[in-house]
Amino acid sequence: MSAVLTVGVAIPIPDPWGQRLDAARARTGDPQAVHVPSHVTLLGPTEIDPERLDEVEKHLAAAAVGARPFTLHLRGTGTFRPVTEVVFVAVVAGISECEKLEAAVRCGPLAKELNYPYHPHVTVAHGVEAEALDAVFAEMSEFEARFEVDGFVLYTHDSDLTWRPRTTFGFEG
Repeated sequence: MSAVLTVGVAIPIPDPWGQRLDAARARTGDPQAVHVPSHVTLLGPTEIDPERLDEVEKHLAAAAVGARPFTLHLRGTGTFRPVTEVVFVAVVAGISECEKLEAAVRCGPLAKELNYPYHPHVTVAHGVEAEALDAVFAEMSEFEARFEVDGFVLYTHDSDLTWRPRTTFGFEG
């Protein structure tokens, strides 16, 4: 086993919306498009000791126990430019639920400082040319999806740079 394991925690975007968001990201030329399925991040890439994986999974199970299913509503686009070269689909309902989940996840064995305040969103382009950012911003401006969230997923970042689901944690609240 490697000296570190990179994990992330997210709410996956179900199909058909996930497929549409993945395709839009791929059209921008974003190199992460083939490796990262559409999601709302609760914990970005975080290195852990592989021997602590059981502890992390117990922590995440406890975070899920107190959560209740909620409706996540995505609509329109936003950007973090000029701070970072990112275009995203906005979360317009379910924001407070995502914030509570993020706080419950990003503590204990997964405690880490953030570079920016937490802002739930779905990235559709990152670090690509300005023209591609502008195009996907316009293309997805009328995107809309509404679905029930009843859990989140622990992902591992494998050697081929792909995020793979490891464990799904269903809400029990």
